[in-house]
Amino acid sequence: MSKSTGLGARFFVDGVNLSGDIGSLQRMNNSLATTEQQGLDKEAFERLHALRTGGCEFSAWMNKAAGAAHPTLKTRPTTDRIASYFHRATLGTSAFGLVCKQLNYDPTRTKEGALSWSVTAESNGYGLEWGKSLTAGARTDTAATNGASVDFGAGTSFGMQAYLHVFSFTGTDASILVQASSDNGGADAFAEPSGGFTFPAVTTAPYAQRLTTASPIERYLRVVTVTTGGFTNLQFALLVVKNTHAVVF
Repeated sequence: MSKSTGLGARFFVDGVNLSGDIGSLQRMNNSLATTEQQGLDKEAFERLHALRTGGCEFSAWMNKAAGAAHPTLKTRPTTDRIASYFHRATLGTSAFGLVCKQLNYDPTRTKEGALSWSVTAESNGYGLEWGKSLTAGARTDTAATNGASVDFGAGTSFGMQAYLHVFSFTGTDASILVQASSDNGGADAFAEPSGGFTFPAVTTAPYAQRLTTASPIERYLRVVTVTTGGFTNLQFALLVVKNTHAVVF
């Protein structure tokens, strides 16, 4: 068995890289509720799976700089946030995406003087979704680029979800595409899944979005950036969740 620590992880919220400001992640849960439906003739509980849920709890250090933890988290918006965790800053690492509500932003000051903030984020609509990274942490493109591929072991018939965070952008426009191939671009050239899988064109940052498709997905995936007007800097991170069975959101 290959074991690893939690060292070298990355954490993003709404297109902001908070990796250097997050001190710890106390909870990352992905679970199903149950409903009790035992009959009168039963002498033990019968439970069926019900709605999925998920969330995370983390602690952030006080950092007031632009694009850091305090200005990002203090607003505690009532709209949805997108949070993502990468286990390593490597291609194909375990990663999760979470559409969530930020519930709090609570400070704690120790007697030694350290100031940190506790944040709870609970899923909204989709639960917490585990997948793999298609970028090695934050990837920086200075022109249109074909990224390296990740082997998911097999194709699936049940679609996928992708979580994108754009941290910075300089230029006119850039489009970020997820492409697939059955043989890593050998006889089967990389192409978007049927129906396409392209995020809206990037023209500003920070930016984050979840995108989904129900189309069959082949074994190998990569991220490609293209442009019509040009760009000189595009820093982003992307993870994909391939569905191994039919899902309904």
